[in-house]
Amino acid sequence: MTTRSFLLLGILALTCSLAFASDPSPLQDFCVAAPNSPVLVNGLVCKDPKLAQADDFFFMGLDKPGNTSNPLGSKVTPVNVVQIPGLNTLGISMARIDFAPYGLNPPHTHPRATEGLIHFQRNAGYGNAVAIAALSSQNPGVITIANAVFGSNPPISDDVLAKAFQVDKKVVDYLQSVF
Repeated sequence: MTTRSFLLLGILALTCSLAFASDPSPLQDFCVAAPNSPVLVNGLVCKDPKLAQADDFFFMGLDKPGNTSNPLGSKVTPVNVVQIPGLNTLGISMARIDFAPYGLNPPHTHPRATEGLIHFQRNAGYGNAVAIAALSSQNPGVITIANAVFGSNPPISDDVLAKAFQVDKKVVDYLQSVF
Protein backbone atom coordinates (compact mmCIF):
# COMPACT_ATOMS: atom_id res chain seq x y z
CA MET A 1 0.00 0.00 0.00
CA THR A 2 1.44 3.36 -0.96
CA THR A 3 1.73 6.29 1.36
CA ARG A 4 -0.79 8.18 -0.72
CA SER A 5 -3.37 5.38 -0.45
CA PHE A 6 -2.75 5.06 3.28
CA LEU A 7 -3.23 8.82 3.75
CA LEU A 8 -6.46 8.76 1.70
CA LEU A 9 -7.76 5.81 3.72
CA GLY A 10 -6.93 7.64 6.99
CA ILE A 11 -8.73 10.82 5.93
CA LEU A 12 -11.74 8.79 4.81
CA ALA A 13 -11.83 6.97 8.17
CA LEU A 14 -11.74 10.27 10.09
CA THR A 15 -14.49 11.92 8.05
CA CYS A 16 -16.79 8.89 8.27
CA SER A 17 -16.42 8.57 12.03
CA LEU A 18 -17.90 12.01 12.76
CA ALA A 19 -21.67 11.93 13.32
CA PHE A 20 -24.16 14.54 14.37
CA ALA A 21 -27.55 13.50 15.70
CA SER A 22 -30.49 15.59 16.85
CA ASP A 23 -34.22 15.80 16.58
CA PRO A 24 -35.30 17.68 13.50
CA SER A 25 -36.68 21.17 14.00
CA PRO A 26 -40.41 21.46 13.43
CA LEU A 27 -41.19 22.76 10.00
CA GLN A 28 -43.83 25.05 11.44
CA ASP A 29 -45.03 26.35 14.79
CA PHE A 30 -48.68 25.56 14.13
CA CYS A 31 -50.87 24.05 11.45
CA VAL A 32 -54.45 25.29 11.61
CA ALA A 33 -56.74 22.73 9.98
CA ALA A 34 -58.45 23.63 6.71
CA PRO A 35 -61.33 21.10 6.76
CA ASN A 36 -62.81 22.32 3.46
CA SER A 37 -59.61 21.87 1.49
CA PRO A 38 -59.93 19.74 -1.68
CA VAL A 39 -56.48 18.26 -0.99
CA LEU A 40 -56.60 14.77 0.51
CA VAL A 41 -53.97 13.79 3.07
CA ASN A 42 -53.80 11.50 6.07
CA GLY A 43 -55.23 13.99 8.55
CA LEU A 44 -56.18 17.56 7.81
CA VAL A 45 -54.47 20.00 5.48
CA CYS A 46 -52.98 23.17 6.97
CA LYS A 47 -54.48 26.44 5.94
CA ASP A 48 -52.22 29.33 5.00
CA PRO A 49 -50.66 30.59 8.29
CA LYS A 50 -51.41 34.14 7.21
CA LEU A 51 -55.12 33.29 7.40
CA ALA A 52 -54.98 31.95 10.99
CA GLN A 53 -57.31 33.71 13.43
CA ALA A 54 -57.67 33.72 17.21
CA ASP A 55 -60.90 31.68 16.86
CA ASP A 56 -58.82 28.82 15.38
CA PHE A 57 -57.36 28.30 18.87
CA PHE A 58 -60.49 28.79 20.98
CA PHE A 59 -63.58 26.76 21.85
CA MET A 60 -66.61 28.25 23.52
CA GLY A 61 -68.57 25.60 25.36
CA LEU A 62 -66.32 23.50 27.56
CA ASP A 63 -67.75 25.38 30.53
CA LYS A 64 -71.37 24.59 29.55
CA PRO A 65 -73.10 21.59 31.16
CA GLY A 66 -74.24 18.89 28.73
CA ASN A 67 -77.78 17.53 28.59
CA THR A 68 -77.78 14.33 30.65
CA SER A 69 -81.48 13.50 30.26
CA ASN A 70 -80.91 10.32 28.23
CA PRO A 71 -80.89 6.59 29.10
CA LEU A 72 -77.21 6.68 30.10
CA GLY A 73 -77.45 9.83 32.18
CA SER A 74 -74.32 11.31 30.64
CA LYS A 75 -73.22 13.65 27.88
CA VAL A 76 -69.79 13.76 26.24
CA THR A 77 -68.67 17.06 24.73
CA PRO A 78 -65.64 16.42 22.50
CA VAL A 79 -63.03 19.10 21.97
CA ASN A 80 -60.77 18.05 19.11
CA VAL A 81 -59.44 19.38 15.83
CA VAL A 82 -63.02 19.78 14.53
CA GLN A 83 -63.88 22.23 17.32
CA ILE A 84 -60.39 23.81 17.60
CA PRO A 85 -58.66 23.74 14.19
CA GLY A 86 -55.44 24.99 15.85
CA LEU A 87 -55.01 21.54 17.48
CA ASN A 88 -54.16 20.10 14.07
CA THR A 89 -50.89 18.10 14.10
CA LEU A 90 -50.46 18.53 17.88
CA GLY A 91 -51.79 15.04 18.65
CA ILE A 92 -54.10 16.10 21.49
CA SER A 93 -57.78 16.50 22.25
CA MET A 94 -60.04 16.45 25.28
CA ALA A 95 -63.61 15.78 26.31
CA ARG A 96 -65.99 17.02 28.97
CA ILE A 97 -68.23 14.29 30.38
CA ASP A 98 -71.29 15.38 32.36
CA PHE A 99 -73.01 12.84 34.61
CA ALA A 100 -76.50 12.98 36.10
CA PRO A 101 -76.88 11.24 39.47
CA TYR A 102 -76.23 7.52 38.80
CA GLY A 103 -75.32 8.32 35.19
CA LEU A 104 -72.48 6.51 33.46
CA ASN A 105 -70.11 6.67 30.55
CA PRO A 106 -70.37 3.17 29.05
CA PRO A 107 -67.28 0.96 28.62
CA HIS A 108 -65.49 2.08 25.48
CA THR A 109 -62.13 2.28 23.79
CA HIS A 110 -60.36 4.88 21.67
CA PRO A 111 -58.69 3.04 18.77
CA ARG A 112 -56.27 5.86 17.99
CA ALA A 113 -55.49 7.23 21.46
CA THR A 114 -54.98 6.70 25.14
CA GLU A 115 -57.22 8.50 27.59
CA GLY A 116 -56.40 10.03 30.93
CA LEU A 117 -58.68 11.66 33.46
CA ILE A 118 -57.33 15.08 34.36
CA HIS A 119 -60.20 16.48 36.45
CA PHE A 120 -63.28 15.18 38.23
CA GLN A 121 -65.75 17.30 40.14
CA ARG A 122 -68.71 15.97 42.13
CA ASN A 123 -71.78 18.11 42.75
CA ALA A 124 -71.04 20.35 39.79
CA GLY A 125 -74.56 21.77 40.02
CA TYR A 126 -77.97 20.09 40.24
CA GLY A 127 -76.33 17.00 41.76
CA ASN A 128 -74.34 16.35 38.58
CA ALA A 129 -70.66 15.47 38.26
CA VAL A 130 -68.17 16.53 35.60
CA ALA A 131 -65.01 14.86 34.31
CA ILE A 132 -62.41 16.26 31.92
CA ALA A 133 -60.45 13.67 29.95
CA ALA A 134 -57.29 14.24 27.88
CA LEU A 135 -56.63 12.11 24.81
CA SER A 136 -53.38 11.53 22.95
CA SER A 137 -54.77 12.12 19.46
CA GLN A 138 -56.41 14.93 17.53
CA ASN A 139 -59.00 12.37 16.32
CA PRO A 140 -59.17 9.56 18.92
CA GLY A 141 -62.33 7.85 17.66
CA VAL A 142 -64.55 5.88 20.03
CA ILE A 143 -65.92 2.34 20.05
CA THR A 144 -68.62 1.63 22.63
CA ILE A 145 -68.23 -2.01 23.65
CA ALA A 146 -71.95 -2.85 23.98
CA ASN A 147 -72.72 -1.37 20.55
CA ALA A 148 -69.82 -3.24 18.97
CA VAL A 149 -70.78 -6.58 20.56
CA PHE A 150 -74.58 -6.57 20.54
CA GLY A 151 -75.22 -4.12 17.72
CA SER A 152 -72.61 -5.26 15.22
CA ASN A 153 -73.47 -5.54 11.54
CA PRO A 154 -73.36 -8.32 10.51
CA PRO A 155 -74.43 -9.58 13.92
CA ILE A 156 -72.26 -11.87 16.01
CA SER A 157 -73.90 -15.27 16.41
CA ASP A 158 -76.10 -15.38 19.51
CA ASP A 159 -74.71 -18.87 20.23
CA VAL A 160 -71.20 -17.42 20.39
CA LEU A 161 -72.28 -14.49 22.58
CA ALA A 162 -74.30 -16.72 24.93
CA LYS A 163 -71.30 -18.97 25.42
CA ALA A 164 -68.82 -16.07 25.75
CA PHE A 165 -70.91 -14.22 28.35
CA GLN A 166 -72.22 -17.43 29.94
CA VAL A 167 -75.85 -16.34 29.72
CA ASP A 168 -79.00 -17.79 28.22
CA LYS A 169 -79.50 -17.25 24.48
CA LYS A 170 -82.74 -15.34 25.24
CA VAL A 171 -80.72 -12.72 27.13
CA VAL A 172 -78.43 -12.27 24.11
CA ASP A 173 -81.43 -12.06 21.76
CA TYR A 174 -82.96 -9.36 23.97
CA LEU A 175 -79.71 -7.36 24.11
CA GLN A 176 -79.27 -7.61 20.33
CA SER A 177 -82.84 -6.34 19.85
CA VAL A 178 -82.07 -3.26 21.99
CA PHE A 179 -79.13 -2.33 19.80
